[in-house]
Amino acid sequence: MSDEPQQRSQGWAPREPEAGPRPNPAPAAGPQTGPRSGPGTGPGGPGAKQNPKQSPQQNPKQKRKQRPKRTGLRRLVPTWRMLLGTVLGTALLLAGLFALGYFLVRIPSANAAAVKQSNVFLYADGSQLARDGDVNRENVALEHISKDAQHATLAAEDRDFYSESAVDPKAMLRAGWNTATGKGRQSGSTITQQYVKNYYLGQEQTVTRKVKEFFISIKLDREKSKDDILEGYLNTSYYGRNAYGIQAAAQAYYGVNARDLTVGQGAYLAALLNAPSEYDVIAHPENRAGVLARWNYVLDGMVEQKWLTRAARDRVTFPTPRQARGSAGLSGQRGYLVQAVTAYLTSNRILDEDTLGRGGYRITTTLQKSKQDAFVKAVNDQVMDRLDKKNRKADTYVRAGGVAIDPTDGKVLAMYGGIDYTKQYVNNATRRDYQVGSTFKPFVFASAVQNGSQTQDGRTITPNTVYDGTDQRPVRGWNGTTYAPENEDGESYGDISVRTATDRSVNSVYAQMAVDVGPARVEKTAVALGLPADTPDLTASPSIALGPATASVLDMAEAYATLANHGRHGTYTLVRKITKDGSEDVPLPAPDDDRQAVSREAADTTTTMLQSVVDGGTGQAAQNAGRPAAGKTGTAEEDTAAWFAGYTPDLATVVAVMGQDPDTGAHKSLYGALGQSRINGGGYPAQIWAQFTGDALEGTEVSDFDLQLQPGAEEMYDPGDETDDPDATGEPDDDGTDGGEEVGGAGGSAPATPNGRTPGQSHTPGRTDGHTPGHTDGGTSGGTTAGTTGGTPTDGGATGTTTTGGTTAGTTTGGDPTDTGTTGTTGTTAGQGPLSGLTPRREKR
Repeated sequence: MSDEPQQRSQGWAPREPEAGPRPNPAPAAGPQTGPRSGPGTGPGGPGAKQNPKQSPQQNPKQKRKQRPKRTGLRRLVPTWRMLLGTVLGTALLLAGLFALGYFLVRIPSANAAAVKQSNVFLYADGSQLARDGDVNRENVALEHISKDAQHATLAAEDRDFYSESAVDPKAMLRAGWNTATGKGRQSGSTITQQYVKNYYLGQEQTVTRKVKEFFISIKLDREKSKDDILEGYLNTSYYGRNAYGIQAAAQAYYGVNARDLTVGQGAYLAALLNAPSEYDVIAHPENRAGVLARWNYVLDGMVEQKWLTRAARDRVTFPTPRQARGSAGLSGQRGYLVQAVTAYLTSNRILDEDTLGRGGYRITTTLQKSKQDAFVKAVNDQVMDRLDKKNRKADTYVRAGGVAIDPTDGKVLAMYGGIDYTKQYVNNATRRDYQVGSTFKPFVFASAVQNGSQTQDGRTITPNTVYDGTDQRPVRGWNGTTYAPENEDGESYGDISVRTATDRSVNSVYAQMAVDVGPARVEKTAVALGLPADTPDLTASPSIALGPATASVLDMAEAYATLANHGRHGTYTLVRKITKDGSEDVPLPAPDDDRQAVSREAADTTTTMLQSVVDGGTGQAAQNAGRPAAGKTGTAEEDTAAWFAGYTPDLATVVAVMGQDPDTGAHKSLYGALGQSRINGGGYPAQIWAQFTGDALEGTEVSDFDLQLQPGAEEMYDPGDETDDPDATGEPDDDGTDGGEEVGGAGGSAPATPNGRTPGQSHTPGRTDGHTPGHTDGGTSGGTTAGTTGGTPTDGGATGTTTTGGTTAGTTTGGDPTDTGTTGTTGTTAGQGPLSGLTPRREKR
């Protein structure tokens, strides 16, 4: 054996190299004069111990040095290589998907809009009400559309149409984000995409449809010119009034061809694209402010794009469209009913307008044919058949609207929209542009009971609470400017109970009551009962009591149905069932507003007050229904509308007779209409109500009101009970809405005294306390009325003279014993029915 140390050949392997440099091992002990040399002393030499920290260059057999391991949170952070790989991979994947989609999605044939189906509307019993399948469309070439109309459309919908690509990804993402975050459904579509949706696809909001729309738009943009796409878009867009395409729209709204559209007209049609039916200012005058804002936006866009000079833009005035004309297939009441049902479906988001417009739906309504026919007959018998349009110009202004609702479930059972949908397009039952007048007063009293309100001197407001009914009496407790409303015909009543003030519709009493309750509380109660919160002119001021608000007949019927249902409110419904293509059911929303709007005491006490209006106040004509009834009359400012709103335990119905110029659409006073000097709520509206209610409920069991009254409301009391004839009733004319300021100042209710009067206050001489209206074969007869004026016997006595033939002489003598013996004057008033011998109301400033 050699003396050389033997190198191990088995059982040893070099260590894995460790991270980081280390110092060389310490030299062996003992003196050294230099580096060791010789066999066994060099690296890797024979007999030398292998150093595991040697580099691969020093030791080829050793593994290559490795990177340090990632520890802790660093393991979660991707490296730049990973990021780069992900980006490149995603880009390749998207490019592949885009290529696949581009080649797979083909431009299809035109959709079914060219052969659009009908929607079928049915009565509740399944019989057909109407079919709306006629499509009004006439395609025209782009050169036959005025440049102004083209530019207006681009300004409204896609200002960069000629310079942009077929799709706008940023706009699509923005619209998707806004929709997802609850900012409202928004469109991120270009005109090209909208045209593809209108002409090749459909209106459904699905991912599949949006993907197809994306690829078809790109292909179409490569195959067709921008002018071709714009032409197709203008010919396929829906403008409302059943007008598809700009040519049909130009005819429907302005009676001109598309080539003759002006800047203003083109801007209005462009504005319609945003909300076709909603922005029709003739059908929905209450939306005029929003329409004008959109119209101005379009014009400003034209200036911004240099399609219109600023000077020319400043000269443009809003072009009010002409009165609409319905299609022959929707004549009579059918068009109004279809219009109302369509509005119900779209406003409640059951179906959107575009989807419904494609057709194929079978819609069963809540309307009952027998009651619908009865409503038409009542209006014709009482009003329409008595018009003489050739000899009385005022008769050409007469319009009527009505709605009947089942108070137990909110179903609309009948609706009268107008004389004929093909002759008068606007639905008088749903329009919101006529003041409701004193039909609003019951909401003030219901709010008083609901809130436990008191008069200015601390007395709880009940039907027997005494107020000062003096004409133009300033209200007390209001911090605004002075408000002193005028009573009907300027009449003063002195001290008067709330019940009698309701019978006679006394403005001064109810304006003060509104302040006592709080106008904001009154407004809240009205909304809770059923009026929309955005009802025009529904403002929290003392004048709220006089009815300046312009709620629709349908709105008022819903509110009165809530009172009839003991204060429990259920949102009205017009639709019972919907099917698509004869089989697929469309889901309807579950009732989500069935709640106690006001307490039963508040609603029922209001009902007993309104029974008094029918029994002996301004609404006595409603007795002809032959049913227990409660109701209230009302008249709009300048007598442009007369209302009767009332109910039985089984049916709530509101009727309005309105005045409107058939050519201009302007509101007109009804003075002289039907040969009468004035049309009041207690006249023709109450007569229509009575005939309809009697016919609609014929054959059903007569039921009485089951009422739970406010404490103190059971007994009837009036300050004049000691001297007034107990059978005396209210006078024939109800009040009108005061048109003066809507804020007021000092004033207040009169404190009660043992004899019901304010010391020193005397009755107005010559006041007639009532009448009994009647009508036979359309005529009216004066009632026999007992009239007394003056004070109580302790005040010096009073004498009254009763005459027949409708004439009452009231004689008052004496006064307070402490007075100087003032002798009361004698007043004579002609008693008359609700329709005859009336004089026009003084214009209120």
